[in-house]
Amino acid sequence: MSRSPLRCILFLCLFACAGLLKAQLEAQQPQHRPPAVPLVTHNPYFSIWSDFDKLTDGPTRHWTGSPQPLTSLVRVDGKAFRIMGNQPRGMDALPQTAVSVEATHTTYTFQGAGIELQLSFFTPAFPQDMSLLSRPVTFITWTAHSLDGAQHTVDAMLDVSPILAVNTEADAVTWGRSETGSMTVLNVGSRDQRVLDKRGDNLRVDWGYFHLGVPHGEHADAVAIGGPDLRPALESFAKNGTVSATDDMEMPAAPRDGAAHLDAVMHLGSVGSAPAAEHVLVSYTEGFVLEYLNQRLRSYWDRNGQTVSGMLNEAEEGYSVLDARGRQYDGQLTTDLTGTGGADYAYLGNLSYRESLAACELAADNEGKPQYFCKEDFSNGCIGTVDVMYPQAPILLFFNPALMEAQVEPVLHYAQLPRWRFPFSPHDLGTWPLADGQVYGGGERTEEDQMPVEESGDMLILADAIAQAEGNAHLAERYWPLLGKWADYLRKEGLDPANQLSTDDFAGHLAHNANLSIKAIDAIGAYADLARRLGHNEVAQQYRTSAEGMVKQFMSMAADGDHTKLAFDKPGTWSQKYNLVWDSLLGLHLFPPSLRESELRFYLTHENAYGVPLDSRKTYTKLDWELWSATMGTPEQFRQFVAPLAKWADATPSRVPMTDWYDTISGAQESFQARSVVGGLFIKALADPALAKKWQAMAKDR
Repeated sequence: MSRSPLRCILFLCLFACAGLLKAQLEAQQPQHRPPAVPLVTHNPYFSIWSDFDKLTDGPTRHWTGSPQPLTSLVRVDGKAFRIMGNQPRGMDALPQTAVSVEATHTTYTFQGAGIELQLSFFTPAFPQDMSLLSRPVTFITWTAHSLDGAQHTVDAMLDVSPILAVNTEADAVTWGRSETGSMTVLNVGSRDQRVLDKRGDNLRVDWGYFHLGVPHGEHADAVAIGGPDLRPALESFAKNGTVSATDDMEMPAAPRDGAAHLDAVMHLGSVGSAPAAEHVLVSYTEGFVLEYLNQRLRSYWDRNGQTVSGMLNEAEEGYSVLDARGRQYDGQLTTDLTGTGGADYAYLGNLSYRESLAACELAADNEGKPQYFCKEDFSNGCIGTVDVMYPQAPILLFFNPALMEAQVEPVLHYAQLPRWRFPFSPHDLGTWPLADGQVYGGGERTEEDQMPVEESGDMLILADAIAQAEGNAHLAERYWPLLGKWADYLRKEGLDPANQLSTDDFAGHLAHNANLSIKAIDAIGAYADLARRLGHNEVAQQYRTSAEGMVKQFMSMAADGDHTKLAFDKPGTWSQKYNLVWDSLLGLHLFPPSLRESELRFYLTHENAYGVPLDSRKTYTKLDWELWSATMGTPEQFRQFVAPLAKWADATPSRVPMTDWYDTISGAQESFQARSVVGGLFIKALADPALAKKWQAMAKDR
């Protein structure tokens, strides 16, 4: 239908007004500087970030810090500018004016040469839809409009380094071109395709294929260009607005020896006040993604044999609807997080969202059932670690409890096998990406250096949390004898734990750990709740009575004036009793409210510039545990806890995907980054029952 001139004028006026209102609203919001900005975030192998103030200050990187350059230029009226990456060195950068990180979108805004340009990265990471969550596709979109009333000719270029497909720049790759129903796809992958051949932490993928999809409906060109550096392609685009029309075919080659880059050029055309946009898809497919008990698994999106071509076509066909859904989702989540915890909390929640989900892989077993595995990024590389599931749990329970069940069940299945001989829970399932059996501490051989109270408590608490969120205890029923064995272990060993590690294992062994004692007591209470839900009323009463008796002993053993001790035998010490948060979340109410009240008052007297220390031994802290402690306080105490954390995120000198272990005085990272545990920041939202039910109700996979 054609539009009348009057309707077009009205449309342009409305667009201009909307843009002015948006600019005014953005001006009223604080400008944050994230430690690192998520760009393409899917799983531990496909995770690309910018760790600079401006996207043009340096190359994009894998979460481990290794360069994985995505480079973008824009050409306005014949003059080229950098908008992503620091190449080529002599070219000016289009001035960056803003960056925003929301749940599913990262958007950079640039202004100059008479235009405003937005570069957005959209990953449809909706936990409520497992098929979408597992689909390894991010959309990159360039949107431009005129700022000065004049028409401007605008072109954009994206260059992808082949290093994205291998572990090191010395590994040879091959590349090629494919046509699907809706796009041209450039592909690059390792020559040797060593599928699931390496395990460890500081590794990049070296099998599977990276895909750059250029939709047929876009005004764009795609080509694979070889050469020792980027300069010829970038100079060609800067001069002519194009790159070579011929694909390089001299392969295999290593990235350091001139392996082909994948290039796309988008022609936005003559741009006026109305926005013009073009987009591409970036994807990485691996075939087999994990191994569980010596069985190779495929990604959940691939559970029914969907082809890569089919997956990419489906993603492209749904782009417009998905993007609109994502923007509505982002706005609603920010509003809800702000409503329950304030603007600082919403900022931290948005920062943690994709980071937490991208530290995991959603696979399918032989029956197509989901199995969700987390990785201990820059910790020890373990897969399926119980005391990593525990802190991540709030984000999964808040959005889709079925994901939490898919994470817990592989551990339960492993623990009931004859090979696991101990009366307590395992610590892990192996080393990423091979979940073939515990490797931490004594592994399957000995009890030494394990975390028996920690992991058993974690599993019982999570089992009850899943039951309460899903409205049934089916998971607990399937593994009831196993859970009973762990509950008995905690009744015997949990009140006054022996010298052992807890989830804060970086602090070393500690006997008589008061916070660990709280976990054991609440875990026994959780088991009693599960028994009640399953109709085992006598068992429920027995374990509830045991937990109540343990609380009385705890209160006497832990008391140290106006606070509780770090360890029962260490007067004059203290620690954050973050495990206590589950006493309220699960409705156990075993501990007196006065304990939470006195603890929160005491913690805030020890707050440093960037937060409250974990305990009296050091000035470092754990980001996730701070939020758990804060959630137990009043709204004012919560704000007092969270304000320094937002300040820290903006000021930390450690430019890495948000660490969860840092110093509260210097703000510097101690270790750890890009870990799933930052999903624990959603505990405040989870503690709002109405809000949690609202977001859980969106889940397709229930």
